[in-house]
Amino acid sequence: NFFPYPNPATTNVKFVFTLTGASPPDQLLIRIMTVSGRIVKEITKDDFGPIKIGQNLSDYSWDGTDNFGDRLANGVYLYQVLTRINGSTIEKRKTQADNYFLQNVGKIYLMK
Repeated sequence: NFFPYPNPATTNVKFVFTLTGASPPDQLLIRIMTVSGRIVKEITKDDFGPIKIGQNLSDYSWDGTDNFGDRLANGVYLYQVLTRINGSTIEKRKTQADNYFLQNVGKIYLMK
């Protein structure tokens, strides 16, 4: 599970996550969407910074802007994390943290 930190956010958001296995993912994509499902921001592995096996806090810090650099309005946004390794989707381990996700989608609260 990837968690935005801090959440709610007033300025910048980083992502906290733990990876297990032999190697980090080849592909990583975080989609930030409006509650209606419109994608407003995509963050790629190249944006994200170094990723290692174990606990991670992203070097990348999302500033609450969309793909065009425009500041998003206050409110609730949804995010989805897509990962692949060797061309296959990474199997997610079930944890108690799954209670914070509905259909693998989490929430970010933006407040200015």
